[in-house]
Amino acid sequence: MARGVIGLRLMQKILLADDHALVRDTLAQYLGRAGGFVVEQASTLEEALQVNAAKGPFSLILLDYTMPGMDALEGLARMQSRSGCPVALLSGTAPPDVARRALRSGAAGFLPKTLSPEKMLEAVHRMVAGKIFLPLEFLESGEAEGHVQLTPRESEVLRGLAEGKANKEIARDLDIQEVTVKLHVKSLTRKLGAKNRTHAAMLGRDLGLI
Repeated sequence: MARGVIGLRLMQKILLADDHALVRDTLAQYLGRAGGFVVEQASTLEEALQVNAAKGPFSLILLDYTMPGMDALEGLARMQSRSGCPVALLSGTAPPDVARRALRSGAAGFLPKTLSPEKMLEAVHRMVAGKIFLPLEFLESGEAEGHVQLTPRESEVLRGLAEGKANKEIARDLDIQEVTVKLHVKSLTRKLGAKNRTHAAMLGRDLGLI
């Protein structure tokens, strides 16, 4: 059984696209050696799209935010529309606001290239498992510092969302009006940069807010 689990893990494939060959090769080798992943490489978005079509499906796709063809978050959207797996962004220079917009667009994560190899591998494992990754120290820098500061009531509503409860159930549990819950949900999605209530619950859990 153990041998079968290891074999399954070794079959997990990652597509890594970055126009800096040294960075790409170094990261690919590390993910292969330390993580047991099969890593395919590309240097532009167009090449990544071709590799995805020819060698997919992948367990995770990592795209450099500034490589040729990306056109900011348009490249993320193009890859998402053609792949059936989590897609995350890598960047050495993008500000926190870009990271928040990437998450709102459905990115599985936003990874600064300054991450240590161990942290990078941890992030990859989280995203392959279907979780969202964004370093707290990165999220909390600059304008993002107040982005995840929740009121006690917002935290209670977020906990209800994470438990899969409907607005009516949350309202009953907290002894408040359902319309008040709706307002809190709207505020939570804005503060967390989430695209919907389920995404907000995922982000809240991954960021340690609940």
